[in-house]
Amino acid sequence: MSEPLLSVRDLQVGFRTQGGFVDAVRGVSFDVHPGETLAIVGESGSGKSTTAMAIINLLASNGRITGGEVLFEGRDLAKVSRREMEDVRGRLIGLVPQDPMQSLNPVWRIGFQVEEAIRANGIATGKRDVRKRAVAVLREAGLSDADRRLGQFPHEFSGGMRQRVLIGIALSGDPKLVIADEPTSALDVTVQRRILDHLDTLTSQHGTAMILITHDLGLAAERAEKMIVMNRGRIVEAGPALEILRDPRHPYTKRLVAAAPSIASTRLESSAGSGAADSGASADGGIDLAIAARAARASREAAGPPAIEFRDVTKVFKLRKPSGIGSVDFTAVDQVSFQVPRGSTLALVGESGSGKSTAAKLLLQLEDKTSGTILVDGKDTDELSGRETFELRSRMQPVFQDPYGSLDPLRNIGNTIVEPLEVHRVGDRASRRARVLEVLDQVALPASVVTRYPNELSGGQRQRVAIARALALKPDVVVLDEAVSALDVLVQAQVLTLLADLQAELGLTYLFITHDLAVVRVIADRVVVMEKGRVVEQATVDEVFANPQQQYTRELLDAIPGRDLLV
Repeated sequence: MSEPLLSVRDLQVGFRTQGGFVDAVRGVSFDVHPGETLAIVGESGSGKSTTAMAIINLLASNGRITGGEVLFEGRDLAKVSRREMEDVRGRLIGLVPQDPMQSLNPVWRIGFQVEEAIRANGIATGKRDVRKRAVAVLREAGLSDADRRLGQFPHEFSGGMRQRVLIGIALSGDPKLVIADEPTSALDVTVQRRILDHLDTLTSQHGTAMILITHDLGLAAERAEKMIVMNRGRIVEAGPALEILRDPRHPYTKRLVAAAPSIASTRLESSAGSGAADSGASADGGIDLAIAARAARASREAAGPPAIEFRDVTKVFKLRKPSGIGSVDFTAVDQVSFQVPRGSTLALVGESGSGKSTAAKLLLQLEDKTSGTILVDGKDTDELSGRETFELRSRMQPVFQDPYGSLDPLRNIGNTIVEPLEVHRVGDRASRRARVLEVLDQVALPASVVTRYPNELSGGQRQRVAIARALALKPDVVVLDEAVSALDVLVQAQVLTLLADLQAELGLTYLFITHDLAVVRVIADRVVVMEKGRVVEQATVDEVFANPQQQYTRELLDAIPGRDLLV
């Protein structure tokens, strides 16, 4: 075994807060060897991202390393000067941050941002050489038309393309170590696989080591040789990734594995015969999504009149031509038909751009359809009066994908959740406040958050607030657009179990839009697969997973991280 490229010894990190000094990382130690991939997993707040940021001294202004060593090629990075650290970042250690839209400057062109990194790292000098290197970097990251893309802005790129830009920037200096912080959490499975394949290829070509921070245990098992599991700033288990996932020893790791949909999707098939009345609570206090899903399904009737029905629904957008003169037609939803029985869950799945979110907006009447019919409870939504439409909105609530954009930054959490109750004039002030506290408890948030603002919460906490707001009116239909994609596995398991419990108790109907087919496996009754605006396959969850009829569906299923690693 070669000498470690990175050796972290008894690392301790803390933050100054109004309540005093808080220890965030407590005595963490691990090694990373050249060409090796190490996965760090754990729920939000476990200290995994803080550990990674401490390695390259990118902690927030109120954070500092209070103890331990960060030995990179024998040099302690915890003690180097700011100038020396700037020479390390980019050239020796690259970073792929989590959110590409937050990490790229929206007012600068892509080419300028890539070239800026190249100049800062001293990779090339001279305008022509820098431009040539920028094109090469983006092509290596998977953008074949990179020379044309340099003049575009971040908002003109898809999420997958933006993430490729960040990967290109991180690898532009041929670093010896890459830190990838949730690099694909917001991407659909096929784009995720392509990006990780590119990252694996590029790192293997140069013998680059990687630290992969993720909440997806299937992804960790598929992409990493070693894994460390963190909880409350400490490492609770470490070892070979597959060994940990197949035979977890620590109770916390066992809870993570049981709560991970990518693992539960396999275990669901092998757990047939378990009591359907089981609540899903395991002996160690965790949640087994496979058992919870069976219990929820057993509590519902298999058939019923459709709560939602699409009949040959089409939506055509007018897009401006690149010249700025005239427009062209773009069909986002093309003659889509499906039914959602009352009290059931229908999952709309497909790659980005397949039309699934547009279909949800048509149902919510946030977009006007071009043709076709949408029925809710047997009534054509086109024939509803203004008053009936207003009443329908109280019974049909959305949870949008982006927890950063769907909450008003100027309203505190209490006012955000109470708003739909005020708009629809439900109850008095006291009953509304009681309802706010009730739904906060349902989504595992403390009552103290009512006075806090969105910027004071993590992404996962913000998404739970969005779900709480949707549940406040006790709706009949909930449209969830990637509602759990921002949550770590334990919180995700709590929310999915909550949704299943509410469905069984209240007879709720869910239209569940997701790129994570492992989540579909444990929460949905039927699946509609969309590709380029059209429905290519629809059937029960068991039928789609056991015997997919279309090649496109098989590709989606094959791209689930770690689906074949555990049986």
